Amino acid sequence: MGRRLLPLTLDNLPDLPKRCRSCVFWELDPVSGEAAVKAGTPGLEKEAWISAVLLEWGSCGRVVYVDDNPVGYVLYAPPAYVPRSTAFPTSPVSPDAVQLMTGWIAPSHQGQGLGRVMVQTVAKDLLRRGFKAIEAFGDARWKEPACLLPADHLLAVGFKTVRPHPSYPRLRLELRTTLSWKEDVEMALDRLLGAVQKEPALRPL
Repeated sequence: MGRRLLPLTLDNLPDLPKRCRSCVFWELDPVSGEAAVKAGTPGLEKEAWISAVLLEWGSCGRVVYVDDNPVGYVLYAPPAYVPRSTAFPTSPVSPDAVQLMTGWIAPSHQGQGLGRVMVQTVAKDLLRRGFKAIEAFGDARWKEPACLLPADHLLAVGFKTVRPHPSYPRLRLELRTTLSWKEDVEMALDRLLGAVQKEPALRPL
């Protein structure tokens, strides 16, 4: 089984699930996001966002391929490029951290260690670029797949709460710890990244 993890670019953006290619939950502020959906242009806005981040900051995601078939992805960027991050009561993300925006692994490929490999690849990339941690806004009341990852699942893979909140705690993962993860973390990561599967409804926070 051949595995490849390639940087996300405009060329392989079509390899993301259709619902994710046209989702701008993180890429636009709530008002602009709703306007894009009403105008029918979220796909174009997504492309414009990825293009701008690639030009100004560099790689902002990884796509996972198994035998040349796309089976997962992860998206991340400094909070300055993530307008939605300012809408949370537990903002802002720490200046030494990059925000884990969202991620996904196809159900057919969960339980194979892809989640661990994917996050470790991101960790190595960000360490080379001088960052110390990944932070994420968790959903403490998570009930169904959406753009926010479940807080419980983030905690299960090593994130620590740095700003508690009954609904949207901010959590942090020190990057160096991810490089020494053992296989017992794989199932938790698969649950975490497998949690985002449906087109989310844009809703105000």
